[in-house]
Amino acid sequence: MNRESINAKNAPDPRGGYSQAVKIEDFKTLVFISGQIPVSDDDKVPEGFEAQARLVWRNIDAQLKAAGMAKSDLVKVTTYLSDRHHATANREIRSDYLGANAPAMSVVICSIFDEKWLLEVEAIAAQ
Repeated sequence: MNRESINAKNAPDPRGGYSQAVKIEDFKTLVFISGQIPVSDDDKVPEGFEAQARLVWRNIDAQLKAAGMAKSDLVKVTTYLSDRHHATANREIRSDYLGANAPAMSVVICSIFDEKWLLEVEAIAAQ
C-alpha cells in the first residue's frame, strides 16, 4: 500500500499529530471501526476523562487486532467529545497512543448517546 500525508502549502498547517489529508493507493483492505465507547468488556465505565479515553483507544486497538491490523494502519480518526474542556487531555492521550502516525482527523464537540460517556472515537484503517 502507498500512503501519503498531505498538508497543502496554501492551507493551515495541522496542529497536533494529524495530517490535513491522507492519500492511500494500492491497498488491499479497509476496515471501518464503529464509534468505540468508554465501556470495558465487563460493561463498566471508568470515572474521569483520562481513564475513559485510554479505554476507548484500547477498544480501538482490540478491533484493529481482530482485523489483523495495527494502529499504524489508521488513516482517519473522528473523535466526539462531550465537552471542549477535554480537548487538551484528548490530544495528549491520542498522541500517546498514535505516536508518529498522523492520520486525517476530526474532533467534534457534541452530546453523546450515554451521558456517562465523555467521548467516542471512530476510525478507518487501511493496509
